[in-house]
Amino acid sequence: MQMASKEEAARQIATTMKTPFSSTPSGRLVGLYFLTILLAGCRSAPEPVTLDYPHGWSQRPDELAARAALSEQFTRETGIHVRDIPWPESTSDQLAFLRTVLQGRTTGADLFGVDPIWSELLEPDLIDLRPYFAEDLSLVKPELLSSYAVARKVVAIPYQLNVGSLEYRSDLLREYGYDHPPATWDELERMASRIQTGERAKGRKDFWGFVWQGAETESLTCNALEWQAGEGGGRIVESDRTISVNNPAAIRAWSRARRWIGRISPPAVVDYRERDSMNVFDSGLAAFNRVWLGTSVARSGPSSRVYWRSLEPRVSTGFTSVPGGPGGSGGTLGGAGLAVSRNSIHPREAVKLVRYLVHAQIESIEKRRRASAIQTAFYNSDHSEKSTHNLNVVLRPSIETGSLYIQVSAAYAATVHSVLMGKQGAPEAAAALEKQLIRITGFRTGRPKALQ
Repeated sequence: MQMASKEEAARQIATTMKTPFSSTPSGRLVGLYFLTILLAGCRSAPEPVTLDYPHGWSQRPDELAARAALSEQFTRETGIHVRDIPWPESTSDQLAFLRTVLQGRTTGADLFGVDPIWSELLEPDLIDLRPYFAEDLSLVKPELLSSYAVARKVVAIPYQLNVGSLEYRSDLLREYGYDHPPATWDELERMASRIQTGERAKGRKDFWGFVWQGAETESLTCNALEWQAGEGGGRIVESDRTISVNNPAAIRAWSRARRWIGRISPPAVVDYRERDSMNVFDSGLAAFNRVWLGTSVARSGPSSRVYWRSLEPRVSTGFTSVPGGPGGSGGTLGGAGLAVSRNSIHPREAVKLVRYLVHAQIESIEKRRRASAIQTAFYNSDHSEKSTHNLNVVLRPSIETGSLYIQVSAAYAATVHSVLMGKQGAPEAAAALEKQLIRITGFRTGRPKALQ
């Protein structure tokens, strides 16, 4: 038997509806009311699924346009809409935003970026993505995935990850007779001092050798961790949950950085954040700059997309790994992995968007990498994305310290900052920090471990 249309069915229901008022004007009005509601329900299309996605790294026009195009393409292919929600700039503000959304048991975010240091803290509010990404996870570099694996649960898929790196003026290195960027901190000091002296002799009195992020923030934790790990000073708290920060190598690293200030780094560097150091470098007023360099999450190699940059620099640049020392060389792992909220009412659709974004990011990086190799080979462009960067990451001890990491990092940054400001000597500061971390964590002390 053929099915009647929804409109015909509605009319039949209205005709056969029996009520005490069916023959009265009021009864006819009641019938008409229910008929109108029923017909409206028959004719209204279901609301499309819309995912709330708080995010936002770069504010460059090309990046904004690319993100919008990606969302539109996803909607065309799946019918799922994406609502972009503004994202705070600072790490602490982002975490506060997420905790408010997640702990408030609202649906204000279906998926979002998770900094590697938040994994343990946010794990109860995130779904396990391992069952959805069994094949994809085998393509991800293990060192990038480890920060998102909590108690056998994958809380986020590495996405826009970046590693602490060194950006340098390739034109100035050639001009001053260097055929390679610095591999060690000793080399960086010599190169920075020579280039600074030469540029100032040309009349550029505000030129500096090396800029970095010295404000008392998470950025300083990342910088100082790279200094001390390269010196052989460990990771503050080691993988076996021992406190190792009070050691001669860490003390040497902090003392070295203190000597940079006023010599190869500006006195104001103790207040610099990412955009501050980048503005100085991009203006042509520094030879070296510590940056966050994007890395492909796949095993194919690094990218050289710099995060936090709003405009292309006006100078010729190159990229390399953070300099090292006796302990090796490694950049702090940062950035974001994509996670899905346990409170999402559209978890499967959110997982679809995570997979779509991750695959698109890998394809984009691979495309830029291939184009960069061709451009470098044929044009030898100083502005191409060429890099001598080797991936060797330093993980902040967030998995080891869990919900206490925020306190641990704040104590560490405050201690290093006091050394940079000359308020404490490095040996006294390290001893005091060790006692403070024992009080915060309850962990015992131990020896620093070498970079993996």
